[in-house]
Amino acid sequence: MSASTQVKRTSVPDIAGRKGQDPVVVLTAYSVSMARLLDDHCDCLLVGDSLGMVLYGLDSTLPVTLDMMINHGAAVVRGSSKACVVVDLPWASYQESPAQAFRNAARVLAETGASAVKLEGGAEMADTVDFLVRRGIPVMGHVGLTPQAVNALGGYRARGRSDAEQAKILGDAKAIAEAGAFAIVVEGVVEPLARQITEQVPVVTIGIGASAACDGQVLVSDDMLGLFGGFTPKFVKRYAEIGENVSKAAADYAADVRSRTFPGPAHIFPARKG
Repeated sequence: MSASTQVKRTSVPDIAGRKGQDPVVVLTAYSVSMARLLDDHCDCLLVGDSLGMVLYGLDSTLPVTLDMMINHGAAVVRGSSKACVVVDLPWASYQESPAQAFRNAARVLAETGASAVKLEGGAEMADTVDFLVRRGIPVMGHVGLTPQAVNALGGYRARGRSDAEQAKILGDAKAIAEAGAFAIVVEGVVEPLARQITEQVPVVTIGIGASAACDGQVLVSDDMLGLFGGFTPKFVKRYAEIGENVSKAAADYAADVRSRTFPGPAHIFPARKG
């Protein structure tokens, strides 16, 4: 009798141990099908609240709900077997109090099977991060350009251009690391600041619009693949133009249907003889 070998999923300690080592590869995923395609190539799959804009056509991440994140998080866990899966806590699901954050983070982990949650914020969220970590919930932090604070920040501009702003973001990263986060996303900050954060905090930094010196990188998969037709940020490198291929395939299909060349003999079921 033989038993199949089960693939070991990358764990939170595995990611945490990569500080200063081989870069951590992270991409977003929101569905079973995308998770299956990305799983072999990524150390971590992030179920980002960016799904609000990418999948639902929302103007920002603010309307994204906890139920939406749980549904998509569970799909990504089902579609993957190797990558560490991290799920964003959406806006207003954790800022009220550490107790609120724990209740909602516990729901995410219990109902999705994910390994960790991610939350945005700096020093003001340190007590919450500490509260979660002490109760067994791994936390990935997120500093710099924090999309859930788009109204307070006045838009999606790069952060850290002034000395005061640099000092605050560096202080935020240090506070979140000290509170126990196992990794920190550093988004949309000037390159020297991202490099400085990576050098000065003892935990893994995951850059997006930051620096190649970060301990890893993350992109929104739909941006990277050319699937999202909206605005493409400066920091995105498109590795494919799948959106154009999808549009062409749909046009070819429509032409075949209208000309009645599809379905052809190979695509239909003939009557049985006799």
